[in-house]
Amino acid sequence: MSALGSEITGGAPDIVRPPMSRPAAPGTRRGAARLAIVIPIFNDWNCARKLLPLLDQALSKTGGEICVLFVDDGSGTPAPADLVASPPGSIGEVRILRLRQNLGHQRAIAIGLYWVNQSLNADATVVMDGDGEDCPESVPALLEALDQGGQREAVFAARTKRLEKPTFRFFYQVYRALHRVLTGIPVRVGNFSAIPRSSADRLMVSSDLWNHYAAAVFRSKMPMRTIPLARATRLDGKSRMDFFGLVTHGLSAISVFSDTVGVRLLAAATGLLLLSMVLGAGVLYATFARPEILPQWIRVAVGALAVLCFQATMLSLVLVVPVLGARSHAGFIPLRDSEYYILEQVRIW
Repeated sequence: MSALGSEITGGAPDIVRPPMSRPAAPGTRRGAARLAIVIPIFNDWNCARKLLPLLDQALSKTGGEICVLFVDDGSGTPAPADLVASPPGSIGEVRILRLRQNLGHQRAIAIGLYWVNQSLNADATVVMDGDGEDCPESVPALLEALDQGGQREAVFAARTKRLEKPTFRFFYQVYRALHRVLTGIPVRVGNFSAIPRSSADRLMVSSDLWNHYAAAVFRSKMPMRTIPLARATRLDGKSRMDFFGLVTHGLSAISVFSDTVGVRLLAAATGLLLLSMVLGAGVLYATFARPEILPQWIRVAVGALAVLCFQATMLSLVLVVPVLGARSHAGFIPLRDSEYYILEQVRIW
């Protein structure tokens, strides 16, 4: 336990600003006086223990105050006593934000961002996974890009290399194509990012943050950029994310753009309906003008196509109207609702 001691609070997050400032070494960045790193964790404490010293070393030339916040997403096993194995040299604070139940990766990020925004008052926030696949050595590159943009743009890591199995990479490419067709937005980013205070403020009133962090940033149309960064390997053990979890994660991203998806599906169904009507008119003309050259199966096929396209158009219309109407009803608002899911926060360093 550090000289700062331990602090446990329940209910609403406290506002604590302990003295952590240190003189900046020559060549250090000074873009953010206070930096927060949000890391969602679910039972992956071995990775977290190994990640901390790597982060501390990577941030050795980063000026200002640094706080690492592990968001404990309802883990079944408590954080180990030796999570901070040795005193860090660059990181000033390590905290654990415990949630009342398991909410999922994206919602843990949403509540972590809320706590940082309201209680830590950070100038910049880095969001990363806790298993080491978001390489800690790449954090300075994100922060440098954030400074280059004048602390006005969110910066996301665009994956240049994936180390997963070929099956995963194949389905990931299928997902990217589906996402591009349905939303019109290409997918190349995950959670690994650095956002300025202005971006965090905007996300605090975004209902989309409850479903998917990166999609919420795209949806908000806030200034952002990407930089190419390779993905690393896990620090310990195997990933607990199975195929169905990945499908749910992908669909959550698409659901953020549900109104766009609905309109695109309606437009496609309407286009096919018009095409089937043109084909039907041609078949009807040929039936009376030259019935001998038109096989019976073509008439049946065109008729069936017209019926299917009409049903698809009506179904798309029925779906898109409620989706568009739902935009006037606020769902989960991070600034308003996050506090209910926070059990306690613990400062362990």
